[in-house]
Amino acid sequence: MSERIAFIGLGKMGQPMARRLLGAGYSVAGHDVSPAAVAALSGETGFHPRTSVLEAVQGAGVVLLMLPDSPVVDALLWEQGLAASLQAGQLVLDMGSSDPVRSRDNAARLAASGVAFVDAPVSGGVKRAVDGSLAIMMGGENQAVERVRPMLHSMGKTLVHVGTAGAGHAVKALNNYVSASGLLAVCEALTAAEAFGIDPHKVNQVFNASTGRNNTTDVKVEAFMLSGAFNSGFALALMRKDLQTAQAFIERMGTQGDFARACLQAWQQAQNTLDTGSDHTAMYQFIRGH
Repeated sequence: MSERIAFIGLGKMGQPMARRLLGAGYSVAGHDVSPAAVAALSGETGFHPRTSVLEAVQGAGVVLLMLPDSPVVDALLWEQGLAASLQAGQLVLDMGSSDPVRSRDNAARLAASGVAFVDAPVSGGVKRAVDGSLAIMMGGENQAVERVRPMLHSMGKTLVHVGTAGAGHAVKALNNYVSASGLLAVCEALTAAEAFGIDPHKVNQVFNASTGRNNTTDVKVEAFMLSGAFNSGFALALMRKDLQTAQAFIERMGTQGDFARACLQAWQQAQNTLDTGSDHTAMYQFIRGH
């Protein structure tokens, strides 16, 4: 592939995503604050380890950011010199869970220097990052989105261009709000059924055959919750963060958000109660002990 990629952020999601790009034939210059994360990809065909962000972006057409949130992205762009080092014709591809309004502002600021911006957050977790079946929601101008679409196809199965810059991050946050609220409802329902003496495995079996079926009942209840494993690979703190982004976005839009606020409060209470680093499926533990 002719497009060279600088990949910044090689964590749990970043590493398998970078491997998908390498497998598709892309040249990837990678950097992470953790040398061990970079080392994990060293030796892979097409991968070029870099010791700094500015070194990684030299000669790259696309600068892919897989970072935790907008404060980290904004600090990198505007305080640590990344934006100033970029040249007209380069493109910033923010695939983390950033704030949609701040992403829209970043797109406008970068455009003034001739640098394109696409936000393309992902859904599906580590398992789907590994097999390249992520859902990717894209925000940005048509020309910029089409430029990165081929590389996104190597990482995701379902790609949807949802709107202009920031729209991808808005939809990601809203999707995780819907997911988190569904998981919370399942936890409360299973706990109540168990208190009545009903086998929660059978309850979930009914949910999956009925209108209560959702991603939690289908994927998480048996494998990670009722099993006691609580190791789906997505942290409860990250779910809380995405919920906070969604709630703030709903509030900015001036639309009804009472349920979003109540959901966020429950997830914040769980984060405050459970061990640091708990998986988001440990919400079941919190509800059962609450």
